[in-house]
Amino acid sequence: MIKIQGKGVSDGVVSGPLYIYRRAEHRVIRKRVSDTEAEWARFQTASQVAIEQLGTLAEKAREEIGDESALLFETHQMMIEDSEFTDKIKWWIFEDELAAESALMETAIEIIDLFESIDNEYMRARVADYKDIVYRILCILCGDEDVSIDSEVPVILAGDEFSPSETMQLDKSKILGFVTTGGSSNSHTAILARTLGIPAVIGAKDVLNTEYEGKEVYLDGETGEVIIDADRQTAERMQRKMTDRQVMAEKLLALKGLPGETKDGQSVLLYCNIGSEDEVKAVLENDGEGIGLFRSEFLYLQKEDYPTEEEQFAVYRAVAERMAGKRVIIRTLDIGADKQADYFELDPEENPAMGLRAIRLCLTRPEVFRTQLRAVYRASTYGRIAIMFPMITGLWEVRECKRLCQEVREELKKEGIPFREDVELGIMIETPAAVMISDLLAPEVDFFSVGTNDLTQYMLACDRQCAGLERFVDPHHRAVLRAIKMAADSAHREGKWIGICGELAADPELTDVFLAMGIDELSVAPGNVLPLRHAIREMDDPEVRLTNMYERLK
Repeated sequence: MIKIQGKGVSDGVVSGPLYIYRRAEHRVIRKRVSDTEAEWARFQTASQVAIEQLGTLAEKAREEIGDESALLFETHQMMIEDSEFTDKIKWWIFEDELAAESALMETAIEIIDLFESIDNEYMRARVADYKDIVYRILCILCGDEDVSIDSEVPVILAGDEFSPSETMQLDKSKILGFVTTGGSSNSHTAILARTLGIPAVIGAKDVLNTEYEGKEVYLDGETGEVIIDADRQTAERMQRKMTDRQVMAEKLLALKGLPGETKDGQSVLLYCNIGSEDEVKAVLENDGEGIGLFRSEFLYLQKEDYPTEEEQFAVYRAVAERMAGKRVIIRTLDIGADKQADYFELDPEENPAMGLRAIRLCLTRPEVFRTQLRAVYRASTYGRIAIMFPMITGLWEVRECKRLCQEVREELKKEGIPFREDVELGIMIETPAAVMISDLLAPEVDFFSVGTNDLTQYMLACDRQCAGLERFVDPHHRAVLRAIKMAADSAHREGKWIGICGELAADPELTDVFLAMGIDELSVAPGNVLPLRHAIREMDDPEVRLTNMYERLK
Protein backbone atom coordinates (compact mmCIF):
# COMPACT_ATOMS: atom_id res chain seq x y z
CA MET A 1 0.00 0.00 0.00
CA ILE A 2 1.21 3.49 -0.88
CA LYS A 3 -0.20 6.61 0.76
CA ILE A 4 0.40 10.08 -0.69
CA GLN A 5 -0.71 13.01 1.44
CA GLY A 6 -2.03 16.11 -0.30
CA LYS A 7 -4.55 18.80 0.56
CA GLY A 8 -8.26 18.19 0.08
CA VAL A 9 -9.98 21.02 -1.78
CA SER A 10 -13.28 19.39 -2.78
CA ASP A 11 -15.02 17.03 -0.39
CA GLY A 12 -15.92 13.43 -1.19
CA VAL A 13 -14.45 9.92 -1.29
CA VAL A 14 -14.06 7.96 -4.54
CA SER A 15 -12.18 4.94 -5.81
CA GLY A 16 -11.05 3.98 -9.29
CA PRO A 17 -8.03 3.56 -11.58
CA LEU A 18 -5.43 6.32 -11.68
CA TYR A 19 -5.07 8.00 -15.08
CA ILE A 20 -2.20 10.40 -15.77
CA TYR A 21 -3.13 13.30 -18.03
CA ARG A 22 -0.60 13.97 -20.80
CA ARG A 23 -0.51 17.09 -22.93
CA ALA A 24 0.77 17.38 -26.46
CA GLU A 25 4.39 18.56 -26.28
CA HIS A 26 5.73 21.19 -28.65
CA ARG A 27 9.39 21.98 -29.13
CA VAL A 28 9.36 25.28 -30.98
CA ILE A 29 12.63 26.23 -32.65
CA ARG A 30 13.41 29.71 -33.92
CA LYS A 31 12.49 29.23 -37.59
CA ARG A 32 12.69 31.87 -40.30
CA VAL A 33 10.46 31.97 -43.38
CA SER A 34 10.43 33.74 -46.71
CA ASP A 35 6.67 34.12 -47.15
CA THR A 36 5.76 36.35 -44.22
CA GLU A 37 2.27 37.08 -45.59
CA ALA A 38 1.49 33.36 -45.53
CA GLU A 39 2.72 33.05 -41.92
CA TRP A 40 0.63 36.01 -40.81
CA ALA A 41 -2.38 34.43 -42.51
CA ARG A 42 -1.65 31.13 -40.68
CA PHE A 43 -1.59 32.93 -37.35
CA GLN A 44 -4.81 34.83 -38.09
CA THR A 45 -6.59 31.61 -39.06
CA ALA A 46 -5.36 29.80 -35.94
CA SER A 47 -6.44 32.75 -33.77
CA GLN A 48 -9.91 32.70 -35.25
CA VAL A 49 -10.22 28.96 -34.65
CA ALA A 50 -9.07 29.49 -31.04
CA ILE A 51 -11.65 32.24 -30.53
CA GLU A 52 -14.40 29.98 -31.87
CA GLN A 53 -13.27 27.13 -29.60
CA LEU A 54 -13.31 29.45 -26.59
CA GLY A 55 -16.80 30.60 -27.51
CA THR A 56 -17.95 26.97 -27.45
CA LEU A 57 -16.26 26.46 -24.07
CA ALA A 58 -17.91 29.59 -22.70
CA GLU A 59 -21.35 28.30 -23.63
CA LYS A 60 -20.55 24.89 -22.17
CA ALA A 61 -19.35 26.50 -18.94
CA ARG A 62 -22.44 28.70 -18.75
CA GLU A 63 -24.74 25.68 -19.11
CA GLU A 64 -22.86 23.45 -16.66
CA ILE A 65 -21.63 25.91 -14.04
CA GLY A 66 -22.79 29.47 -14.63
CA ASP A 67 -21.73 32.85 -15.96
CA GLU A 68 -18.75 33.26 -13.63
CA SER A 69 -16.87 30.38 -15.23
CA ALA A 70 -18.01 31.32 -18.75
CA LEU A 71 -16.53 34.76 -18.21
CA LEU A 72 -13.03 33.28 -18.03
CA PHE A 73 -13.22 31.94 -21.58
CA GLU A 74 -14.74 35.16 -22.87
CA THR A 75 -11.81 36.98 -21.29
CA HIS A 76 -9.43 34.64 -23.12
CA GLN A 77 -11.19 35.52 -26.37
CA MET A 78 -10.58 39.21 -25.73
CA MET A 79 -6.94 38.55 -24.88
CA ILE A 80 -6.39 36.86 -28.24
CA GLU A 81 -8.05 39.78 -30.03
CA ASP A 82 -6.06 42.37 -28.05
CA SER A 83 -4.06 44.51 -30.50
CA GLU A 84 -1.06 44.65 -28.17
CA PHE A 85 -0.81 40.85 -28.33
CA THR A 86 -1.40 40.49 -32.07
CA ASP A 87 0.76 43.49 -33.02
CA LYS A 88 3.76 41.94 -31.27
CA ILE A 89 3.29 38.68 -33.17
CA LYS A 90 2.87 40.57 -36.43
CA TRP A 91 6.12 42.46 -35.76
CA TRP A 92 8.07 39.24 -35.17
CA ILE A 93 6.69 37.72 -38.39
CA PHE A 94 7.30 40.69 -40.68
CA GLU A 95 10.35 42.32 -39.10
CA ASP A 96 12.28 39.23 -38.03
CA GLU A 97 10.73 36.91 -40.65
CA LEU A 98 9.80 34.30 -38.03
CA ALA A 99 7.36 31.43 -38.52
CA ALA A 100 4.00 31.88 -36.79
CA GLU A 101 4.90 29.37 -34.04
CA SER A 102 8.22 31.12 -33.34
CA ALA A 103 6.61 34.58 -33.34
CA LEU A 104 3.94 33.34 -30.93
CA MET A 105 6.54 31.97 -28.50
CA GLU A 106 8.71 35.11 -28.66
CA THR A 107 5.66 37.21 -27.84
CA ALA A 108 4.57 34.86 -25.05
CA ILE A 109 8.01 34.96 -23.42
CA GLU A 110 8.06 38.76 -23.56
CA ILE A 111 4.58 39.20 -22.07
CA ILE A 112 4.95 36.50 -19.41
CA ASP A 113 8.34 37.83 -18.28
CA LEU A 114 6.83 41.29 -17.98
CA PHE A 115 3.83 40.12 -15.94
CA GLU A 116 5.94 37.95 -13.64
CA SER A 117 8.18 40.92 -12.88
CA ILE A 118 5.30 43.12 -11.71
CA ASP A 119 4.75 43.04 -7.94
CA ASN A 120 1.01 42.74 -8.28
CA GLU A 121 -0.86 39.49 -7.65
CA TYR A 122 -3.58 40.27 -10.17
CA MET A 123 -1.04 40.85 -12.96
CA ARG A 124 0.93 37.74 -12.04
CA ALA A 125 -2.29 35.73 -12.17
CA ARG A 126 -2.68 36.74 -15.83
CA VAL A 127 0.39 34.61 -16.62
CA ALA A 128 -1.70 31.43 -16.40
CA ASP A 129 -4.23 32.98 -18.79
CA TYR A 130 -1.57 33.81 -21.37
CA LYS A 131 -0.01 30.36 -21.11
CA ASP A 132 -3.43 28.86 -21.73
CA ILE A 133 -4.23 30.87 -24.85
CA VAL A 134 -0.69 30.48 -26.27
CA TYR A 135 -0.86 26.70 -25.83
CA ARG A 136 -4.27 26.64 -27.53
CA ILE A 137 -3.08 28.61 -30.57
CA LEU A 138 0.13 26.58 -30.73
CA CYS A 139 -1.84 23.31 -30.80
CA ILE A 140 -3.93 24.64 -33.69
CA LEU A 141 -0.84 25.76 -35.62
CA CYS A 142 0.78 22.33 -35.08
CA GLY A 143 -2.37 20.44 -36.03
CA ASP A 144 -2.74 18.71 -32.66
CA GLU A 145 -6.14 17.47 -31.56
CA ASP A 146 -7.52 18.00 -28.07
CA VAL A 147 -6.24 15.51 -25.53
CA SER A 148 -9.01 13.30 -24.16
CA ILE A 149 -9.27 10.59 -21.53
CA ASP A 150 -8.58 7.31 -23.28
CA SER A 151 -10.42 5.05 -20.89
CA GLU A 152 -13.62 3.06 -21.11
CA VAL A 153 -14.27 3.44 -17.37
CA PRO A 154 -14.33 6.53 -15.14
CA VAL A 155 -10.93 7.41 -13.64
CA ILE A 156 -9.19 9.46 -11.01
CA LEU A 157 -7.42 12.04 -13.16
CA ALA A 158 -3.87 13.03 -12.17
CA GLY A 159 -1.77 15.91 -13.49
CA ASP A 160 0.58 18.69 -12.48
CA GLU A 161 -2.30 21.18 -12.73
CA PHE A 162 -5.15 21.65 -15.17
CA SER A 163 -5.76 24.82 -17.11
CA PRO A 164 -9.27 26.31 -17.31
CA SER A 165 -9.60 25.09 -20.90
CA GLU A 166 -8.53 21.57 -20.03
CA THR A 167 -10.88 21.23 -17.07
CA MET A 168 -13.81 22.45 -19.15
CA GLN A 169 -13.06 20.33 -22.24
CA LEU A 170 -12.61 17.02 -20.44
CA ASP A 171 -15.51 14.60 -20.36
CA LYS A 172 -16.75 14.92 -16.76
CA SER A 173 -18.59 11.59 -16.98
CA LYS A 174 -15.17 9.93 -17.07
CA ILE A 175 -13.78 11.79 -14.05
CA LEU A 176 -14.32 10.39 -10.55
CA GLY A 177 -11.88 12.78 -8.94
CA PHE A 178 -8.96 15.15 -9.55
CA VAL A 179 -5.50 14.89 -8.01
CA THR A 180 -2.68 17.31 -8.84
CA THR A 181 0.91 17.83 -7.77
CA GLY A 182 0.50 21.63 -7.79
CA GLY A 183 -2.35 24.10 -7.59
CA SER A 184 -4.02 25.95 -4.73
CA SER A 185 -7.37 25.99 -2.95
CA ASN A 186 -8.45 28.76 -5.31
CA SER A 187 -7.15 27.23 -8.54
CA HIS A 188 -9.59 26.74 -11.40
CA THR A 189 -9.43 22.97 -10.92
CA ALA A 190 -10.39 23.28 -7.25
CA ILE A 191 -13.22 25.71 -7.94
CA LEU A 192 -14.60 23.61 -10.79
CA ALA A 193 -14.38 20.43 -8.71
CA ARG A 194 -16.31 22.03 -5.85
CA THR A 195 -18.93 23.42 -8.24
CA LEU A 196 -19.48 20.05 -9.91
CA GLY A 197 -19.22 18.06 -6.67
CA ILE A 198 -16.14 16.12 -7.81
CA PRO A 199 -13.67 15.19 -5.02
CA ALA A 200 -10.23 16.76 -5.51
CA VAL A 201 -6.80 16.77 -3.85
CA ILE A 202 -3.90 19.12 -4.62
CA GLY A 203 -0.24 19.01 -3.60
CA ALA A 204 0.07 15.21 -3.95
CA LYS A 205 3.74 15.39 -4.94
CA ASP A 206 4.51 11.84 -6.10
CA VAL A 207 1.23 10.98 -7.78
CA LEU A 208 2.57 11.28 -11.36
CA ASN A 209 4.89 8.30 -10.97
CA THR A 210 4.08 6.21 -14.07
CA GLU A 211 4.31 3.03 -11.97
CA TYR A 212 1.05 4.07 -10.31
CA GLU A 213 -0.94 4.50 -13.52
CA GLY A 214 -3.84 2.09 -13.83
CA LYS A 215 -3.66 1.02 -10.18
CA GLU A 216 -6.73 1.18 -7.98
CA VAL A 217 -6.79 4.40 -5.93
CA TYR A 218 -8.86 5.78 -3.09
CA LEU A 219 -9.07 9.58 -3.06
CA ASP A 220 -10.41 11.49 -0.05
CA GLY A 221 -11.19 15.12 -0.87
CA GLU A 222 -11.74 15.90 2.81
CA THR A 223 -8.50 14.60 4.34
CA GLY A 224 -6.29 14.91 1.24
CA GLU A 225 -5.37 11.21 1.28
CA VAL A 226 -4.49 9.43 -1.97
CA ILE A 227 -4.13 5.69 -1.29
CA ILE A 228 -2.76 3.34 -3.95
CA ASP A 229 -3.26 -0.43 -3.71
CA ALA A 230 -4.92 -0.14 -0.31
CA ASP A 231 -4.61 -3.03 2.11
CA ARG A 232 -7.79 -4.74 3.25
CA GLN A 233 -8.17 -2.76 6.47
CA THR A 234 -7.73 0.59 4.70
CA ALA A 235 -10.03 -0.40 1.85
CA GLU A 236 -12.74 -1.35 4.35
CA ARG A 237 -12.31 1.98 6.14
CA MET A 238 -12.63 3.95 2.91
CA GLN A 239 -15.60 1.87 1.74
CA ARG A 240 -17.37 2.54 5.05
CA LYS A 241 -16.74 6.25 4.59
CA MET A 242 -18.17 6.13 1.07
CA THR A 243 -21.26 4.29 2.32
CA ASP A 244 -21.72 6.73 5.20
CA ARG A 245 -21.57 9.66 2.79
CA GLN A 246 -24.22 8.06 0.57
CA VAL A 247 -26.49 7.51 3.57
CA MET A 248 -25.97 11.14 4.59
CA ALA A 249 -26.79 12.34 1.06
CA GLU A 250 -30.13 10.52 1.24
CA LYS A 251 -30.74 11.92 4.70
CA LEU A 252 -30.11 15.46 3.48
CA LEU A 253 -32.71 15.12 0.74
CA ALA A 254 -35.32 14.49 3.42
CA LEU A 255 -34.59 17.94 4.87
CA LYS A 256 -36.03 19.78 1.88
CA GLY A 257 -38.88 22.01 2.96
CA LEU A 258 -37.86 21.97 6.63
CA PRO A 259 -36.64 25.12 8.43
CA GLY A 260 -33.09 25.71 9.60
CA GLU A 261 -34.01 25.49 13.26
CA THR A 262 -32.18 24.05 16.25
CA LYS A 263 -33.88 21.58 18.57
CA ASP A 264 -34.20 24.35 21.16
CA GLY A 265 -36.04 26.62 18.71
CA GLN A 266 -33.44 29.06 17.34
CA SER A 267 -33.82 29.56 13.62
CA VAL A 268 -31.60 30.99 10.89
CA LEU A 269 -32.38 31.64 7.23
CA LEU A 270 -30.30 29.70 4.70
CA TYR A 271 -29.80 31.69 1.51
CA CYS A 272 -27.55 31.20 -1.54
CA ASN A 273 -24.83 33.13 -3.35
CA ILE A 274 -25.13 33.30 -7.14
CA GLY A 275 -23.57 35.15 -10.06
CA SER A 276 -26.14 34.67 -12.80
CA GLU A 277 -29.74 33.87 -13.60
CA ASP A 278 -28.67 30.34 -14.62
CA GLU A 279 -27.68 29.54 -11.04
CA VAL A 280 -31.24 30.05 -9.73
CA LYS A 281 -31.93 26.47 -10.78
CA ALA A 282 -29.34 25.21 -8.27
CA VAL A 283 -30.80 27.43 -5.55
CA LEU A 284 -34.25 25.92 -6.02
CA GLU A 285 -32.97 22.35 -6.37
CA ASN A 286 -31.08 22.68 -3.07
CA ASP A 287 -34.01 24.34 -1.30
CA GLY A 288 -32.37 27.72 -0.74
CA GLU A 289 -34.72 30.03 1.15
CA GLY A 290 -33.59 33.09 -0.77
CA ILE A 291 -30.64 34.67 -2.51
CA GLY A 292 -28.35 36.41 -0.06
CA LEU A 293 -25.85 37.61 -2.64
CA PHE A 294 -26.46 38.18 -6.33
CA ARG A 295 -23.08 39.29 -7.71
CA SER A 296 -24.38 41.75 -10.29
CA GLU A 297 -20.89 42.61 -11.57
CA PHE A 298 -20.92 39.51 -13.76
CA LEU A 299 -23.47 41.27 -15.96
CA TYR A 300 -20.73 43.82 -16.61
CA LEU A 301 -17.78 41.43 -16.82
CA GLN A 302 -19.31 39.36 -19.63
CA LYS A 303 -19.96 42.44 -21.78
CA GLU A 304 -17.69 44.47 -24.03
CA ASP A 305 -19.57 47.64 -23.09
CA TYR A 306 -21.79 48.82 -20.24
CA PRO A 307 -24.96 46.71 -19.97
CA THR A 308 -28.04 48.80 -20.64
CA GLU A 309 -30.86 49.42 -18.21
CA GLU A 310 -33.08 47.09 -20.23
CA GLU A 311 -30.49 44.28 -20.23
CA GLN A 312 -30.08 44.51 -16.47
CA PHE A 313 -33.81 44.83 -15.84
CA ALA A 314 -34.48 41.65 -17.82
CA VAL A 315 -32.04 39.64 -15.69
CA TYR A 316 -33.16 41.03 -12.32
CA ARG A 317 -36.80 40.50 -13.25
CA ALA A 318 -36.18 36.90 -14.34
CA VAL A 319 -34.37 36.07 -11.08
CA ALA A 320 -37.07 37.71 -8.95
CA GLU A 321 -39.85 35.88 -10.80
CA ARG A 322 -38.15 32.49 -10.54
CA MET A 323 -37.60 32.97 -6.80
CA ALA A 324 -41.37 33.50 -6.46
CA GLY A 325 -41.48 35.93 -3.55
CA LYS A 326 -38.34 34.77 -1.75
CA ARG A 327 -35.89 37.54 -0.93
CA VAL A 328 -33.29 38.32 -3.63
CA ILE A 329 -30.45 40.56 -2.44
CA ILE A 330 -28.71 42.24 -5.36
CA ARG A 331 -25.24 43.51 -4.57
CA THR A 332 -24.58 46.62 -6.61
CA LEU A 333 -21.66 46.74 -9.01
CA ASP A 334 -18.40 45.48 -7.46
CA ILE A 335 -15.92 46.09 -10.27
CA GLY A 336 -12.26 46.72 -9.45
CA ALA A 337 -9.47 44.87 -7.62
CA ASP A 338 -9.40 41.34 -9.12
CA LYS A 339 -12.51 41.95 -11.29
CA GLN A 340 -11.67 44.19 -14.23
CA ALA A 341 -13.62 45.21 -17.34
CA ASP A 342 -11.52 46.98 -19.95
CA TYR A 343 -14.26 49.37 -21.05
CA PHE A 344 -14.26 51.00 -17.59
CA GLU A 345 -10.75 52.20 -18.48
CA LEU A 346 -9.59 52.16 -14.88
CA ASP A 347 -6.11 53.46 -14.25
CA PRO A 348 -3.54 50.85 -13.13
CA GLU A 349 -3.22 50.73 -9.34
CA GLU A 350 -0.37 49.45 -7.21
CA ASN A 351 -2.84 48.13 -4.65
CA PRO A 352 -6.18 47.60 -6.43
CA ALA A 353 -7.76 45.81 -3.45
CA MET A 354 -7.71 49.18 -1.70
CA GLY A 355 -8.31 51.28 -4.78
CA LEU A 356 -11.22 52.48 -6.88
CA ARG A 357 -13.62 49.58 -6.57
CA ALA A 358 -17.19 48.68 -5.63
CA ILE A 359 -19.17 51.57 -4.07
CA ARG A 360 -16.24 53.95 -4.61
CA LEU A 361 -16.47 53.38 -8.34
CA CYS A 362 -20.27 53.70 -8.29
CA LEU A 363 -20.18 57.02 -6.46
CA THR A 364 -17.41 58.26 -8.75
CA ARG A 365 -19.48 57.33 -11.81
CA PRO A 366 -23.06 58.04 -10.71
CA GLU A 367 -24.40 57.70 -14.27
CA VAL A 368 -23.40 54.00 -14.26
CA PHE A 369 -24.79 53.55 -10.74
CA ARG A 370 -28.13 55.21 -11.53
CA THR A 371 -28.64 52.94 -14.54
CA GLN A 372 -28.27 49.90 -12.32
CA LEU A 373 -30.51 51.30 -9.59
CA ARG A 374 -33.25 52.07 -12.11
CA ALA A 375 -33.10 48.50 -13.41
CA VAL A 376 -33.27 47.05 -9.90
CA TYR A 377 -36.20 49.21 -8.78
CA ARG A 378 -38.12 48.43 -11.97
CA ALA A 379 -37.62 44.71 -11.37
CA SER A 380 -38.76 45.00 -7.75
CA THR A 381 -42.42 44.71 -8.72
CA TYR A 382 -41.82 41.13 -9.90
CA GLY A 383 -40.65 39.72 -6.58
CA ARG A 384 -39.00 40.58 -3.30
CA ILE A 385 -35.79 42.40 -4.18
CA ALA A 386 -33.35 44.04 -1.77
CA ILE A 387 -30.32 46.20 -2.61
CA MET A 388 -26.93 45.83 -0.95
CA PHE A 389 -24.01 48.26 -1.23
CA PRO A 390 -20.46 46.80 -1.03
CA MET A 391 -17.16 48.12 0.37
CA ILE A 392 -18.73 50.70 2.70
CA THR A 393 -16.28 52.59 4.92
CA GLY A 394 -18.16 55.75 5.88
CA LEU A 395 -21.53 57.12 6.90
CA TRP A 396 -21.53 59.64 4.06
CA GLU A 397 -21.28 56.84 1.49
CA VAL A 398 -24.46 55.21 2.80
CA ARG A 399 -26.31 58.51 2.83
CA GLU A 400 -25.18 59.28 -0.71
CA CYS A 401 -26.38 55.84 -1.86
CA LYS A 402 -29.74 56.46 -0.22
CA ARG A 403 -29.97 59.91 -1.82
CA LEU A 404 -29.37 58.44 -5.27
CA CYS A 405 -31.97 55.74 -4.60
CA GLN A 406 -34.47 58.45 -3.66
CA GLU A 407 -33.72 60.37 -6.86
CA VAL A 408 -34.23 57.21 -8.92
CA ARG A 409 -37.56 56.51 -7.22
CA GLU A 410 -38.71 60.07 -7.93
CA GLU A 411 -37.66 59.73 -11.58
CA LEU A 412 -39.61 56.50 -11.98
CA LYS A 413 -42.69 58.05 -10.39
CA LYS A 414 -42.59 60.97 -12.82
CA GLU A 415 -42.23 58.52 -15.73
CA GLY A 416 -45.13 56.43 -14.48
CA ILE A 417 -42.96 53.33 -14.10
CA PRO A 418 -44.05 51.05 -11.24
CA PHE A 419 -41.69 49.91 -8.47
CA ARG A 420 -41.96 48.77 -4.87
CA GLU A 421 -41.52 51.40 -2.20
CA ASP A 422 -40.47 48.83 0.40
CA VAL A 423 -37.23 47.69 -1.25
CA GLU A 424 -34.80 46.98 1.59
CA LEU A 425 -31.44 48.75 1.54
CA GLY A 426 -28.47 47.07 3.18
CA ILE A 427 -24.70 47.26 3.28
CA MET A 428 -21.84 44.81 3.32
CA ILE A 429 -19.66 44.77 6.41
CA GLU A 430 -16.29 43.94 4.90
CA THR A 431 -13.94 46.67 6.08
CA PRO A 432 -12.61 47.39 9.58
CA ALA A 433 -14.03 50.91 9.24
CA ALA A 434 -17.56 49.56 8.72
CA VAL A 435 -17.17 47.34 11.77
CA MET A 436 -15.93 50.16 13.99
CA ILE A 437 -18.82 52.49 13.05
CA SER A 438 -21.44 49.75 12.69
CA ASP A 439 -23.39 51.39 15.54
CA LEU A 440 -23.70 54.52 13.37
CA LEU A 441 -24.45 52.62 10.17
CA ALA A 442 -27.19 50.38 11.56
CA PRO A 443 -29.83 53.15 11.96
CA GLU A 444 -29.30 54.12 8.29
CA VAL A 445 -30.07 50.74 6.69
CA ASP A 446 -32.42 47.76 6.86
CA PHE A 447 -29.78 45.05 7.20
CA PHE A 448 -26.08 44.13 7.30
CA SER A 449 -24.37 41.31 5.43
CA VAL A 450 -20.85 40.37 6.41
CA GLY A 451 -18.49 39.68 3.50
CA THR A 452 -15.99 37.54 5.37
CA ASN A 453 -13.60 37.08 2.44
CA ASP A 454 -12.69 40.76 2.20
CA LEU A 455 -13.20 41.36 5.92
CA THR A 456 -10.55 38.73 6.68
CA GLN A 457 -8.15 40.21 4.14
CA TYR A 458 -8.51 43.75 5.48
CA MET A 459 -8.54 42.82 9.17
CA LEU A 460 -5.35 40.78 8.81
CA ALA A 461 -3.67 42.94 6.13
CA CYS A 462 -3.22 39.83 3.96
CA ASP A 463 -3.90 39.84 0.22
CA ARG A 464 -6.28 36.90 -0.26
CA GLN A 465 -5.18 36.56 -3.91
CA CYS A 466 -1.59 35.83 -2.87
CA ALA A 467 -0.95 32.08 -2.64
CA GLY A 468 2.19 32.61 -0.55
CA LEU A 469 0.13 34.05 2.30
CA GLU A 470 -2.31 31.16 2.70
CA ARG A 471 -1.11 30.21 6.19
CA PHE A 472 -1.39 33.83 7.35
CA VAL A 473 -4.94 34.34 6.05
CA ASP A 474 -6.76 32.85 9.03
CA PRO A 475 -10.53 33.39 8.75
CA HIS A 476 -10.90 31.94 12.28
CA HIS A 477 -8.70 34.70 13.71
CA ARG A 478 -10.15 36.26 16.86
CA ALA A 479 -10.02 39.68 15.24
CA VAL A 480 -12.31 38.50 12.42
CA LEU A 481 -14.77 36.78 14.75
CA ARG A 482 -14.83 39.73 17.16
CA ALA A 483 -15.53 42.03 14.22
CA ILE A 484 -18.53 39.92 13.19
CA LYS A 485 -19.82 39.90 16.77
CA MET A 486 -19.48 43.69 17.01
CA ALA A 487 -21.42 44.18 13.79
CA ALA A 488 -24.12 41.72 14.91
CA ASP A 489 -24.56 43.52 18.22
CA SER A 490 -24.84 46.89 16.47
CA ALA A 491 -27.47 45.57 14.06
CA HIS A 492 -29.57 43.95 16.74
CA ARG A 493 -29.53 47.01 19.02
CA GLU A 494 -31.28 48.87 16.19
CA GLY A 495 -33.68 46.01 15.47
CA LYS A 496 -31.99 45.21 12.15
CA TRP A 497 -31.11 41.75 10.83
CA ILE A 498 -27.62 40.60 9.89
CA GLY A 499 -26.37 37.86 7.59
CA ILE A 500 -23.05 36.41 6.45
CA CYS A 501 -22.40 35.90 2.74
CA GLY A 502 -18.67 35.12 2.67
CA GLU A 503 -17.11 31.65 2.64
CA LEU A 504 -17.19 31.44 6.45
CA ALA A 505 -20.98 31.16 6.28
CA ALA A 506 -20.56 27.51 5.23
CA ASP A 507 -17.78 26.68 7.70
CA PRO A 508 -19.15 23.88 9.93
CA GLU A 509 -16.68 24.75 12.70
CA LEU A 510 -18.32 28.14 13.15
CA THR A 511 -22.03 27.44 12.63
CA ASP A 512 -22.74 27.21 16.36
CA VAL A 513 -20.66 30.36 16.95
CA PHE A 514 -22.70 32.32 14.43
CA LEU A 515 -25.94 31.13 16.00
CA ALA A 516 -24.65 32.19 19.41
CA MET A 517 -23.91 35.63 17.97
CA GLY A 518 -27.50 35.80 16.77
CA ILE A 519 -26.70 35.82 13.06
CA ASP A 520 -30.07 35.82 11.29
CA GLU A 521 -29.06 34.55 7.84
CA LEU A 522 -26.28 32.51 6.26
CA SER A 523 -25.76 32.73 2.50
CA VAL A 524 -23.76 29.91 0.95
CA ALA A 525 -23.17 28.04 -2.29
CA PRO A 526 -26.36 26.11 -3.17
CA GLY A 527 -24.75 22.74 -2.49
CA ASN A 528 -24.06 23.75 1.13
CA VAL A 529 -27.66 24.52 2.07
CA LEU A 530 -28.81 21.04 3.09
CA PRO A 531 -25.61 20.02 4.96
CA LEU A 532 -25.80 23.31 6.87
CA ARG A 533 -29.49 22.76 7.64
CA HIS A 534 -28.68 19.30 8.94
CA ALA A 535 -25.98 20.65 11.26
CA ILE A 536 -28.30 23.36 12.60
CA ARG A 537 -31.17 20.96 13.23
CA GLU A 538 -28.85 18.70 15.28
CA MET A 539 -28.00 21.49 17.74
CA ASP A 540 -29.91 21.44 21.01
CA ASP A 541 -28.07 23.41 23.71
CA PRO A 542 -27.78 27.23 23.54
CA GLU A 543 -25.46 27.27 26.56
CA VAL A 544 -22.95 25.08 24.72
CA ARG A 545 -23.11 27.42 21.73
CA LEU A 546 -22.48 30.45 23.91
CA THR A 547 -19.57 28.78 25.65
CA ASN A 548 -18.00 27.85 22.33
CA MET A 549 -18.46 31.39 21.05
CA TYR A 550 -16.75 32.97 24.07
CA GLU A 551 -13.89 30.48 23.78
CA ARG A 552 -13.39 31.54 20.17
CA LEU A 553 -13.52 35.24 21.01
CA LYS A 554 -11.31 35.40 24.08
